[in-house]
Amino acid sequence: MSTNTYSLTWDLDVFFKGGSESPEFAQYIEEISRLVEKFENQISQFIAPKHSEEISDLNEIIESIQEIGKKLQQASGFVSCLQAQDMADQKANLLRSTLTQISASFSTTVTKFHDQLTKIEENVWEDILEREEFSEISFVLNERRQKASELLSVDQEALITALSVDGYHGWGQMYDTVVGKMEIEHDDKVLSVGQASNLFSSKDRKVRKEIFEKWEETWGNESDYFAKILNHLAGFRLSVYGQRGWSNVLKEPLSINRMSNETLESMWGAIIDNKAPFVEYLQRKAKILGVEKLSWYDLDAPVADIDSTVSYSEGAEFILNQFDQFGDELTNFTKMAFEDSWIEAEDRAGKRPGGFCTGFPESAQSRIFMTYSGTPSNVSTLAHELGHAFHSYAMKDVHTLNKYYAMNVAETASTFAEMIVADAAVKNAKTEEERLALLEDKIQRSVAFYMNIHARFLFETRFYEERKNGVLSKNRINELMEEAQKEAYCGSLEEYHPHFWASKLHFYITSVPFYNFPYTFGYLFSLGIYAKALEEGKSYEKKYIALLKDTASMSVEQLAQKHLGVDLTKREFWEKAVKLSLKDVEEFLSITE
Repeated sequence: MSTNTYSLTWDLDVFFKGGSESPEFAQYIEEISRLVEKFENQISQFIAPKHSEEISDLNEIIESIQEIGKKLQQASGFVSCLQAQDMADQKANLLRSTLTQISASFSTTVTKFHDQLTKIEENVWEDILEREEFSEISFVLNERRQKASELLSVDQEALITALSVDGYHGWGQMYDTVVGKMEIEHDDKVLSVGQASNLFSSKDRKVRKEIFEKWEETWGNESDYFAKILNHLAGFRLSVYGQRGWSNVLKEPLSINRMSNETLESMWGAIIDNKAPFVEYLQRKAKILGVEKLSWYDLDAPVADIDSTVSYSEGAEFILNQFDQFGDELTNFTKMAFEDSWIEAEDRAGKRPGGFCTGFPESAQSRIFMTYSGTPSNVSTLAHELGHAFHSYAMKDVHTLNKYYAMNVAETASTFAEMIVADAAVKNAKTEEERLALLEDKIQRSVAFYMNIHARFLFETRFYEERKNGVLSKNRINELMEEAQKEAYCGSLEEYHPHFWASKLHFYITSVPFYNFPYTFGYLFSLGIYAKALEEGKSYEKKYIALLKDTASMSVEQLAQKHLGVDLTKREFWEKAVKLSLKDVEEFLSITE
């Protein structure tokens, strides 16, 4: 197979030359500041129209929101990349603080605008939405008006936003700072937490156990800080909810994800009722590894002794070949991402752990961040992040206000891309041993979505409920974490990871609350889509792109009804999707009989 050589590092100069010291970027931030000031002036003079004819101001305001929104996302994407590629980049951290400040001002002004929308009479509002220039974005405008009606007064919301810069978001940034300084020593080497986490999939149980013990100890040593940060984040959020009269901690995450509680409960219900085969898989894996019961550090352990590391360029070619079976748009897009250096994959110290994809809407590009060490799981992660990037690309011609899709559907395109690659890897395995390893890699993902994410959901929900009554000690947080893990994994492990709450960035992300269940939603939703793609072959890509285009302009229930003809509030869809992933477990159990 002829393999192109692709760059392991990304190109950020195409946006702004000079990294965090870029004079061009400094000017860009000043420009955003000026636009936000101008926008504040615009809103201060805006009065809710009394008739549907009085809409020229409304048009101009929506154009300003689009322009500033794009620029803020572009700037934020750039800073995220700078911070991730070098955790010691102090200037990037300062830039993040500046952007947080500007975003807060913009957000406050947008809140004032939304408040004016609530003052428009219902019949006038309906007339406005029917007008040609607004019909395309009627769902989003309606949603914004509705949400505004559930908030406090404009002044109170402005105060909350202003205080959140040095309060709420400040604590989130504090977490990043502490993690950025953390190191783990192993084998006379000093590893970043990202490099250390890669060793959990080592073949050698001694290495895994050693890393896990140091991992627990390292996070434990800093857990005073993390407990303080987590308590303050939750405390801030709960205070705001309390002021708004919201008693259910899931109200905001469900609203952000445009989904109902019925859908969430149906999804978890279908999973809980179908966990038994996964427990059987974990027991079988323990037997293969020669232990009584698996421990947390065995979950990612390889079951087959194969040295299947693939170079970055080989991994890229494999992804391209598999995407090609699905559709030309996805393939051509991915080829461009590799050729134009959209991906930072180099395995080096000083990088942030984990992986992400961020968009640069003004340049109609994305950037992908990860640390590639050649494992099958790395290839899957790469495919996953490319799925995210394709989602943004598929929406390139959509109205800017219809591009803000939620986390749960954001995880759909990524998981779908990952599935194409993981499935193909199993089918193309050269030996039985390799087939087993790759099949198990797929099952590990199901276990992550049904058990690990479930544990996060249980933990976070319970933590918030207890936090309503006061601050929790680090020991109590450890207990809650371990209880959630035991329940989610059906008691199938020997040893759990009590400091998981400290090591998992998702609990500290301030832009979105409860970044857990959307992953599982995306996984199961994409399984449903994947089943369709297998049925219809390459011709399905057009329908798939049509679905992606709609992801930010309707509720997930409407999206599923329109594009898949299913009702997400009922268990049937979720049961079917879970059953698709059970096939892998059945195959694994029969191979390892």
